[in-house]
Amino acid sequence: MVIDIRRCIGCHACTVACKSEFNVALGVNRSWVEYVEKGTYPNVGRSFLPRLCNHCSEPSCVYVCPTNATYKREQDGIVVVDQGLCIGCKYCIQACPYDARFMDPHTGWIEKCDFCIHRVSKGLDPACVNTCVGGARIFGDLGDPESLVSRLIAQNRVTVLRGEMGTFPNVYYIAADHTDEVDGRRPEARNVRVLTHRREAQRR
Repeated sequence: MVIDIRRCIGCHACTVACKSEFNVALGVNRSWVEYVEKGTYPNVGRSFLPRLCNHCSEPSCVYVCPTNATYKREQDGIVVVDQGLCIGCKYCIQACPYDARFMDPHTGWIEKCDFCIHRVSKGLDPACVNTCVGGARIFGDLGDPESLVSRLIAQNRVTVLRGEMGTFPNVYYIAADHTDEVDGRRPEARNVRVLTHRREAQRR
């Protein structure tokens, strides 16, 4: 997936569409939007950072799962959770550097974005992509050099989140505007560090 920050207006339509698609409980999200502020008064600015599972090429969540409930699909690289095998140990939640997982307070299951595989299997875009009013989210095959996502990555300055973790995330951001942004044109340093609202809440 490619997310063009220049087009994101922070409307949260993606978050609402995802919650509706999966009947996500209140207080937790599979996909959400972070507010990123920079500068000092009176010269301040705000940008929006859509967040979700990064479906990493080297997913730390997969490696720590004791029952293989979390796995990466060979056919498309999407990281999914088999609820039938999940024992709710929360190892994957702790291992994920993107805060992309949570335990559903009602079912006790581990939940996360799965790129709406039920829609993708029918040739449809994920719900968040389909509902994005600004066209900020673009979904496609990163393995196809002619796909739109591949061309966008090749033609734009892109960054990924927490690239220093060695997980090789597959969600790319165009024009991410952060004070600690690293130039995406340098493959060894394509990362943006963001203190998420979830981590702040955990530290209180």
